[in-house]
Amino acid sequence: MTQQPVRDFDFHGEALDNIFETYRDLRSECPVGWSDRYGGFWFFTKHEDIFNAEQDWQTYSVTPSMLLPDLGNVEPMIPIDVDPPEHTHYRRILLPLFTPSAVDELTPFVVQTARELADEALKQDVVDVSHTYARPLPMIVFSSLIGYPPEDWHLFDQWIDRIFARAEDAEDATRASQEVHAYLEALVERRRNEPEIDDITGRLLKAEINGRPITHDELMSYQYLLFIAGLETTAWTIRAGLWHLARNTADQQRLRENPDLIPAAVEEFLRTLAPVQGMARTALKDVEVRGCPIKKGDRVVLAFGSGNRDEDAYEDSDQIVIDREQNRHFAFGVGVHRCLGSNLGRREVVVALREFLARTPLFEAVDPTEQWHGVGPLHIRFVREA
Repeated sequence: MTQQPVRDFDFHGEALDNIFETYRDLRSECPVGWSDRYGGFWFFTKHEDIFNAEQDWQTYSVTPSMLLPDLGNVEPMIPIDVDPPEHTHYRRILLPLFTPSAVDELTPFVVQTARELADEALKQDVVDVSHTYARPLPMIVFSSLIGYPPEDWHLFDQWIDRIFARAEDAEDATRASQEVHAYLEALVERRRNEPEIDDITGRLLKAEINGRPITHDELMSYQYLLFIAGLETTAWTIRAGLWHLARNTADQQRLRENPDLIPAAVEEFLRTLAPVQGMARTALKDVEVRGCPIKKGDRVVLAFGSGNRDEDAYEDSDQIVIDREQNRHFAFGVGVHRCLGSNLGRREVVVALREFLARTPLFEAVDPTEQWHGVGPLHIRFVREA
């Protein structure tokens, strides 16, 4: 058993500016290590170790939270913070709404929304494509799916910013979380009188777990998770794809000429520029990984972003290869906790990039300091023909 290797490892905020170099160093020098941040946690950076932990929920539990730090929620978020067998029952409630056929039915609305937003962005020569396109698209689409008033997406946008800034301002993030809960409470109460509407909120109101009605607390937990998971991650991925294409116009032009490559390119953006760089687990028993003594109760971060760039798992692992064929990544997780909305998320990003490229001329980056990560501003300039 080796001595506990300690590194000041973080995977949030400004740490993401140079995270890929950090990952390379850790995979080489400290594939499993300990960080004192957020109360202390172990981290796994190799693809093999992350995959094995993802499959082993009997050793690595998602409770009390998959997120580190959490988002101010007092109770676990259903279903991601619950292990089997309860997890299976919770997940089954909404699974029919996220099947490929269900996503196919929603796709025309996604296409229509993308086209309207792209046309609006095109009215300017220089545009913040994050705030005019990448962010509103998933918010408008998901609002329709879950039953939020679509005109409220600007509120959602502000709440998401504040909640995900928890590492910088925990008190304001908590206030934003409370405001979201109050909004969702009011929505649910209003929807109790509209049983004929078959959206996510309506389905949750009618849901049963092992023959009993879902409780109010369970319902609100599910609603809060869907709010968080359905908005920020998809917006991040759309923005990251546009960020890359604005800085790599050869790739941009290739996708314009070969739109059939866009799904493969989206998988590559998900692998290399993923919105979820790490998820937390809690050890349910003592275990040793690469000689490191992980004790029962220790927190463990599975650094998905590092596993996605592991040179032992991918050829040219740090390169964005838009037609990469073999590309099984961790962007949606693997195993029992794989993202419930992965079919919808993929479809939204593919449609977003396809419609934007189809309706706009060549575009290029304006501000070289704007980073790949997050959902902050992303300014591009359209290169119009004289």
